[in-house]
Amino acid sequence: MGMVLLTMQGQTAPFKTIRLASAPATPEMVWEGGERTQISDWDGLPTVSNVSEPTLTVFLPEPSKATGTALVIAPGGGFHTLSIDNEGRDVARWCVEHGIAAFVLKYRLVPTGENPGREFAEKLQRSQEELDRQMSPYIALAKADGLAAIAYIREHAKSYGVKPDQIGIIGFSAGGTVAAAAALEFTSEANRPNFTAPIYPALHVLDYLHPPKEAIPAFFAVTEDDQFGFQVQTQQAFQAWNAARVASELHLYPKGGHGFGMRRQGLPSDAWITAFEAWLGYYGFLAPATR
Repeated sequence: MGMVLLTMQGQTAPFKTIRLASAPATPEMVWEGGERTQISDWDGLPTVSNVSEPTLTVFLPEPSKATGTALVIAPGGGFHTLSIDNEGRDVARWCVEHGIAAFVLKYRLVPTGENPGREFAEKLQRSQEELDRQMSPYIALAKADGLAAIAYIREHAKSYGVKPDQIGIIGFSAGGTVAAAAALEFTSEANRPNFTAPIYPALHVLDYLHPPKEAIPAFFAVTEDDQFGFQVQTQQAFQAWNAARVASELHLYPKGGHGFGMRRQGLPSDAWITAFEAWLGYYGFLAPATR
């Protein structure tokens, strides 16, 4: 479908943004004020909030580099925000450099006001259990958006130079919920991912100890000093999936914290993207597409 657009600085620019058909919201779900952008109090990086309509922003590699692999990218942010650069567009830029067609997913979020980060922190401080309960219907929408993204790419694979059997999903934190759920809860061959990569994922809102019903390769990465304790559930998921002979790989880094994404911190977690590249290569997802 043509090559990726480039900015004057040579940075990868999106090809286009697509409105994604997905499960409908219920009438009581109301988002006021439209999508908002802000700088996160957590890491000082750009975020998007109050997303009411799922979209995919497409980044395509140069045809000479294309591998035929596609990757849905689900940023994190506690289902209240999306870390749109560090866990979204920066990942997409890495993808096109490696011949992967990238699709950054804006999945639907909990409706929020002007300071979504503060809202999330205050809710979390009061009660994790109550927060999860309140978020549950929106998490269901986010999971549906992830499956809809895979189905869309598979339906339009030829247009994007993608092979229908080389469509994966990666997600970070809350986006890791979306990525893991795609492997656990797909409903048809149309929305089944060919691989999944939950990175420091929030798995406790899923039935993650029961592995996927099909052997979908999985790549996990997390740190030992994850501030939310997600290293525990990530290791549990890896052990359960590996025991069920689901091809799984876990990278547990001693330092890097939560939300490392594509940031270079000079810490062990910086190595995750290199490990991910090697893993993709092992499964044949980086081989040049035949023409």
